[in-house]
Amino acid sequence: MNITSATSLSGMNAAQTFMQASASNIANLATPGFNRQEVKLSAESSGGVVATISTGSTGSTGTQLEKDVVQQLQAKNAFLANLAVFKVNNDVMGTLLNVKA
Repeated sequence: MNITSATSLSGMNAAQTFMQASASNIANLATPGFNRQEVKLSAESSGGVVATISTGSTGSTGTQLEKDVVQQLQAKNAFLANLAVFKVNNDVMGTLLNVKA
């Protein structure tokens, strides 16, 4: 896998992680004592990102439905954008291989 594919794949994985965290937060809105999940991104040295879910601090209890819904929309759009990059890169690589062959 080339660097462009790996980078876009890491972006899709990060978007899925954001979606999982926000879905968990929404599903547990009424759960007493539930601590919100938060996603932290860190850059990989080879390009791309790594997303990790952490349980929020004690101060992050409560509902933030608006934030979670917006986060889901952002995650969906980030996934689709990275998927488009992945597809275009695949098409370009296929074209290059066909030209060379």
